[in-house]
Amino acid sequence: MHSQEQARPPQAPREQVRHDLHGEQRHDDYHWLKTRGKADARVLGHLEAENAYLDAVMSPLRDTQATIYQELLSHVQEDDEQPPVQDGDWLYFTRTLEGRAHPVFLRRPLAGGDEQTLLDLNALKEREGLDNVWVHLARPSPDGRYWAYLMDRTGQEVWDLRVLDTQTGELAETALTGLSGWTLAWHADSAALLYATEDDTQRPDKIWRHTLGQPQDADELLFHEADPIFRVGASRSENGHTLLIVSEANMAQEWRALDAHDPTATPRLVLPRQRGTEVMLADGGDHWLALTNAGGAEEFKLVSLPQQGEINLPNAAEVLPYTSERYLTGMHLFRNHLLLSGREDGFTRLWVLPRTADGYGPARRVEFPEASYTVHIGSNRVYDTDTARILYTSLTRPTEHLDLHLNTLATALVKATPVPNYDASLYVSERVWATAPDGEQVPVSVVRRRDTALPAPTLLYGYGSYGIPVDPGFSMARLPLLDRGWVWATAHIRGGSERGRRWYDAGRLSHKMNTFTDFVAAGEHLREAGMATDLVAMGRSAGGLLMGGVVNLRPDLWKAAFVGVPFVDVLSTMLDASIPLTTGEYDEWGNPNDAAAYATMRAYSPYDNLKAGLYPHLFVSTGLNDPRVAYWEPAKYVARLRTLREPGSGTLVLKTNMGAGHGGSSGRYDALNEAAEEYAFALAAVNGALQRE
Repeated sequence: MHSQEQARPPQAPREQVRHDLHGEQRHDDYHWLKTRGKADARVLGHLEAENAYLDAVMSPLRDTQATIYQELLSHVQEDDEQPPVQDGDWLYFTRTLEGRAHPVFLRRPLAGGDEQTLLDLNALKEREGLDNVWVHLARPSPDGRYWAYLMDRTGQEVWDLRVLDTQTGELAETALTGLSGWTLAWHADSAALLYATEDDTQRPDKIWRHTLGQPQDADELLFHEADPIFRVGASRSENGHTLLIVSEANMAQEWRALDAHDPTATPRLVLPRQRGTEVMLADGGDHWLALTNAGGAEEFKLVSLPQQGEINLPNAAEVLPYTSERYLTGMHLFRNHLLLSGREDGFTRLWVLPRTADGYGPARRVEFPEASYTVHIGSNRVYDTDTARILYTSLTRPTEHLDLHLNTLATALVKATPVPNYDASLYVSERVWATAPDGEQVPVSVVRRRDTALPAPTLLYGYGSYGIPVDPGFSMARLPLLDRGWVWATAHIRGGSERGRRWYDAGRLSHKMNTFTDFVAAGEHLREAGMATDLVAMGRSAGGLLMGGVVNLRPDLWKAAFVGVPFVDVLSTMLDASIPLTTGEYDEWGNPNDAAAYATMRAYSPYDNLKAGLYPHLFVSTGLNDPRVAYWEPAKYVARLRTLREPGSGTLVLKTNMGAGHGGSSGRYDALNEAAEEYAFALAAVNGALQRE
């Protein structure tokens, strides 16, 4: 097949299934795509047919894709290193090499000397014959002898733990298997570490202690979380003295602690769970520090708690009192300072508090020259230091690694991310405001070339879930569109936390519809303000849910939409407690076994609200091994949509990455090519080069 005209969109066979709940009878012709499973020949055949149709649609656009790929590659510093991070007596860093898709992990002595290669992912991938490979967490032992890392080879987010003996260059033991990818913490003696495993729904539910050299089946179970709403994790405190175990749900945390210096220590309860009370805990030595919303502190406050005796969280001693104008989101403790992160006026902020003999001094805000920027606490592994690593970026400024001097609040540039063939002076950014249907003001970040004539084609990006903000930061991946006279806009919609915790709470559960109407309002504003001509929408995962929702609400507003790994079959997924993430997300979406929550989800679930009509061009993508949003959600969505679209609707394609999961391909060149493919589709949609189906 060489053109769209020579291929017909695949038609999935129908097998009607009825679901009855709360008096409603739901008909699902494509439930078989789930029940047969991803190994079924019929399912695989259907997905492969969809991929073949995608290839036919894209065939005349491959030259454009190749051109964009080369443009993207021209902005990549292929031979590069990340700034080293000190951990003990070593500096740890990664290096990328020209023509090699994956990073190399290295270290060199702090005192000077030769570097040591810890892991070359390129060589490992070739040696083990892998299509993809991911390393999510890596931690050296406190004495520096061992280097432990969690590795996934399928994209299913089931991890192996490998421990390198840096003295021999060989693995210290047989890999541990079937682990969670979110927990890896060493005991102080470097002889044992903590890891997590997951239940059948991929919910981290157990914390184990592993002693090097012993078989996995001899490891000690330290904690088991039986409540299906909660998930567990563990970490070592900044001062190195305590191992903290947290059991957390969306609206509550419970904390346990054990002595990191005692290889036989068992966890003791520090703070019990209390529904609606959230706590982030740090070990202050003779006290606990906590960021909490206890006592009505909706945007969180900082308090100090005794390490001995009874803890009264609502009446704890305040270190930084609550104010509704400041949302506190994180902290990192040093011997002489506390570094806090949070938000004010919709932007990220940092504050430094000195540690004194009497407690903590006043908070001082770290100032930066730009009006709009994003700043985060970076990787800091040294406790006794007056310097903190932070990351700084803006829409036109590539990420800078800075050292923040905690006494003076001055910053020193460690490294600016190199972006070849990029001139920041050619681009301009601004923030505009859209009015939502209920009158709320929704911020929208916009970037374009200075010489772009407005109105112009505009890509509008959004997410809007879990309280995760999409902050204004630089991305070289936008440049091919910007350099073709496009505008890139990001809608900071409710469901994220850009305007504080209240912004998140106003976009979840019974308020979820605000997320969709905010995004529509942002698109309408860009059109009415004379900034946008054709609008192209883009979102992934929960942002894919957003795409499905806004296409249903206003199919006429979008020329095209990119619906990435989308959570579009909300009711079917949330009614199935055996699926990863379901039970732990009742506080995000609601429990559909409750009639009111069911009605709310039923009102916006993209799959359940598809109807006959004209639809824009749609590029839907998924990964066969995706454990977060299973392949069958987008596959069902596309199959049903093919039967409902009226003649004259845009091109509809489904791309399934047959060897990856939620995040797509692991290699950087594959990721660039996937971005180039989507941009070629977007350009064709706006330029009229895509056929109407």
